[in-house]
Amino acid sequence: MAVMENTTWPYPAYVPHYLLRDDPFASRLSREADIIAALYICIIGILSATGNGYVIYMTIKRKTKLKPPELMIVNLAIFDFGISVTGKPFFVVSSFSHRWLFGWEGCQFYGWAGFFFGCGSLITMTVVSLDRYLKICHLRYGTWLKRQHSFICLVFVWVYAAFWATMPLVGWGHYAPEPFGTSCTLDWWLAQASVSGQSFVLAILFFCFLLPAGIIVFSYVMIIFKVKSSSKEISNFDARIRNNHNLEMKLTKVAMVICAGFLIAWIPYAVVSVVSAFGEPDSVPIPVSVIPTLLAKSSAMYNPIIYQLVDLKNSCSNCCVKVMKKRNHFRKSRFYAISGSIKDNGAAKDAHIEM
Repeated sequence: MAVMENTTWPYPAYVPHYLLRDDPFASRLSREADIIAALYICIIGILSATGNGYVIYMTIKRKTKLKPPELMIVNLAIFDFGISVTGKPFFVVSSFSHRWLFGWEGCQFYGWAGFFFGCGSLITMTVVSLDRYLKICHLRYGTWLKRQHSFICLVFVWVYAAFWATMPLVGWGHYAPEPFGTSCTLDWWLAQASVSGQSFVLAILFFCFLLPAGIIVFSYVMIIFKVKSSSKEISNFDARIRNNHNLEMKLTKVAMVICAGFLIAWIPYAVVSVVSAFGEPDSVPIPVSVIPTLLAKSSAMYNPIIYQLVDLKNSCSNCCVKVMKKRNHFRKSRFYAISGSIKDNGAAKDAHIEM
């Protein structure tokens, strides 16, 4: 098949996999494998949409203004919710049908939505890691960071993700079917077709994965070194400074776990994409290529679970504190009641004796 949307493929030296078949959207997996993949993504999508939707709902329900770290968490939840509701239903329906059902137009939308929300999640985590790095390693940063600065960062994240996701729609790059047929992604195979395709793939890899991942790793490595070198200094400060430092470290640990989960989910997919882009044709077997894709699609589910575990931990600690306070209060009230009754009885006896 040498025609794509009534346009002849302009690079005869290399023909991508989806043009070598009569039907580029036919599944190349077994029907049983497609059903398993559909059930897996269906469960992941429901959990992700429910969890991230709950985070967004609870945030909207709050009456107080959100602090800068909370704004970033909400932004991350919005991106994860978006990728769950816009992309996963397409994949589930197509996998159950054993072929992609939505044509080239649906493929372009699916690819754009997946890349936009995925890139937005990664850039949000990059901003969070920089915020943690500056607050822990450069203490003066926290004195001037205001809420409006967070909004500027959020605008940057959305514009950045929209820019790179839209480039394939305006001629630099392309969205194309995955090798297994029931999903769409960036056309990594353009790297073997033209210089323009190579520049597109290299730019995407650098600006939308390597650079953000490098900033994240650098930020948390520097935080670890800073914490080790300043632990003795913090112990000499007063209780208020120590408590504030402990809070910042808890937020940093949560952010570190979130970023680690995201990178673990997406690194295998990035590796397979690079091999597909610059390796030999069919160098990645079809059954192998689907596993990193499924793993990457599950990344949006992790964050709400981390939020809930942290909230549960805090709730349990708060409950324990409240129980201890109530217990102490109960003991004190019993002591005062007993002592008061003893005094009252003693006074009554004295009065009786005097009488």
